[in-house]
Amino acid sequence: MKQFVYIITDRNRSNLHVGLCSDMVKTINFYREMPTLFFDQAQQLSRLVYFEEINSEEDAMERFKFVSAFTRSQKEKMIRSVNPNWLDLTTNLNIEQSVRKRPYMRPAMNAAANRLTF
Repeated sequence: MKQFVYIITDRNRSNLHVGLCSDMVKTINFYREMPTLFFDQAQQLSRLVYFEEINSEEDAMERFKFVSAFTRSQKEKMIRSVNPNWLDLTTNLNIEQSVRKRPYMRPAMNAAANRLTF
């Protein structure tokens, strides 16, 4: 089962939170629904700036412990290596998630008219 090691931050980049999850979209939605669970409103963790997909749970746990032990400057260097502008990566995740969903009805080709019908 694939796991994700991620770093999420607030809008001011004052907090860098390292986490481990199996469903990235669900985890990001949790942070959005519970904005003041860990911090006050000004320090709401809402910006996903880094994540890794790891196929093994044991490897993911090792990587999580390794990244969690990093200093702030090491985490910033790791983030800047893949996301130099500290862009929020959740928009790409939401787009990818919506593309993966299969439609309930698949279009069928009408042979007589050569056009799509639903």
